[in-house]
Amino acid sequence: MRLLKSTIHAELPSLDGKRFHRQAARGIILDGENILMLYTERYHDYSIPGGGVDEGEDLRQGLIRELEEETGAKHIDILSEFGRYEEFRPWHKDDFDIVHMDSYCYICTIHPELGETRLEAHEIQNGMRPLWVNIHQAIAHNEHTMANSPKKGMSIERETYLLKLIVKELL
Repeated sequence: MRLLKSTIHAELPSLDGKRFHRQAARGIILDGENILMLYTERYHDYSIPGGGVDEGEDLRQGLIRELEEETGAKHIDILSEFGRYEEFRPWHKDDFDIVHMDSYCYICTIHPELGETRLEAHEIQNGMRPLWVNIHQAIAHNEHTMANSPKKGMSIERETYLLKLIVKELL
């Protein structure tokens, strides 16, 4: 899969330290200029649905599972690869200093009606919910959050970069 971008988080002075690799799969689902996103109240941001792939799970299987859990999507069809976003971020838990994260992005279609979500406890606590939003509004919203919010999450820069690239290449 093509590499879209590789980033090193500003809090990392170097890539020295104990690290682990995490893979995530994310689904780009468009309806005209509307895109299916996850809004997270805690961070006041929009993100592309998807998440961590379980050990032994294929990327595409993980993507379908994540889309079903986070958005309630049905009849998911993975049309094509979009690209991989690589990042090195600080890890603030025992045993590791750095997480090397690869987000594999796929263009998908789904049945237009969303079903029930099966969000994890921390996703519910963070106020995560799926919704269709105009992609230009999502970009402007995330840019405003990056410029003005002290509580922004670490993923917002990735998400905003991906949204802008989607506009450039898919719309």
